[in-house]
Amino acid sequence: MFGRKKKAENSISYDPKTQRPAMRVSICTGEKVAGFIENDTGRFHDMFLIHDNKDLQRFCDMTGTTPEDLEKIY
Repeated sequence: MFGRKKKAENSISYDPKTQRPAMRVSICTGEKVAGFIENDTGRFHDMFLIHDNKDLQRFCDMTGTTPEDLEKIY
């Protein structure tokens, strides 16, 4: 009940053959969510809420990509 918090994972596993990393950006609010797009269906899966550039860099480090590699969905 009063245990320690579990540490966050240092990497996110995904299959580059079936998924690609992307970032969904809201035009109205500016909210940014990083996740993955399924190549065959085009469905976006939310993984990580981006508050600032540190969060974006952390997501990129976890997936082994760069911010420029992320596809942006508006």
